[in-house]
Amino acid sequence: MFLVFFWCLLGFTIWGQLIEDYSFWSAFSQSVLILFCSTALAHFLSDVLLPRALRKNKMALFAFQGVIVVLLLSFCLATVYAVFSNPEARSRVYPDGEDLSTLQFLWVQFYGSIPAAILINGTACGLRFYQEHNVIERNHAQLQQVHLEAQIKILQDQINPHLMFNVLNHIHILMQSNVKLASDLLVQFSDILRYQLYECNKEYVPLHLEIKYLKDLIAVEETRWGNELEVKSKWSIENGQLQIVPLLLVPLIENAFKHVSRLPNQKRYVHLSCKQLNNQLNFKIENSYTEQYKAPSKNQGLGLENVKKRLEIQYPEKHKLNIHKTDSDFTVTVVLDLK
Repeated sequence: MFLVFFWCLLGFTIWGQLIEDYSFWSAFSQSVLILFCSTALAHFLSDVLLPRALRKNKMALFAFQGVIVVLLLSFCLATVYAVFSNPEARSRVYPDGEDLSTLQFLWVQFYGSIPAAILINGTACGLRFYQEHNVIERNHAQLQQVHLEAQIKILQDQINPHLMFNVLNHIHILMQSNVKLASDLLVQFSDILRYQLYECNKEYVPLHLEIKYLKDLIAVEETRWGNELEVKSKWSIENGQLQIVPLLLVPLIENAFKHVSRLPNQKRYVHLSCKQLNNQLNFKIENSYTEQYKAPSKNQGLGLENVKKRLEIQYPEKHKLNIHKTDSDFTVTVVLDLK
């Protein structure tokens, strides 16, 4: 629409200037020819040569092509003026060029038309460059979004198999010593598995579903540890319909139970607090900790790194993560602004 308006305004302006010195049809004919030459050459430069130069990153070649097109348009404009300017009209319209021959008048008009040709082509190229820049930015944003989604999928997939194998391994061990406990654990695990299979393929899930999943996960760990570990959890959720990305906090719970202290005479505990007020979620988990008798692990620190990366990708500038470690405990606090 802006291009149509620009060309219409240009044609009307040219006609308005020519009508003062020429007849109606002469001014109209010159305006049409000038507008035709201008649109044809300007759009060839902006719609054909410019996009090709941007795709192939050959702007130096485009600059040379632009100079050629400007000179060609200037020559076309000069030709139109020369053809429609007979000696009588020339002496009236161009009194300084009264004694010039037709060829000399053509060259004078050629040099005089160069600024107008630059303005016309520059405007057309400027508009096209703006459009092409928007397309490039949009494509870049789409590629970046796809890349981020792929990163999130990779990070999320690191959780699912790891958790499944851990729980299945616990059930296998319990089957040899406590069949009833193993059966209870299997029922709890079925709810966890159902959530991971049917809910976690979405970008966001309702907060109440994610909280239920975290409670089931803690229940499984409580069952597995029995009286060996003190587990306390406090939940305060005002609006369960708020949206949260799935499985974001799972590695923190896994790490707490995985790296809880194992000294024989030390109290072992995992304390969790989860509060939602307005659109903010405060999640805090603390476990007893010691550098001695740590459970060997090849994936040391991967859980926290997973959470950090997902927070940076999915909650940019909308989260706070605080990690505090002492000789006796390890505490992680996460604050999220939910949708």
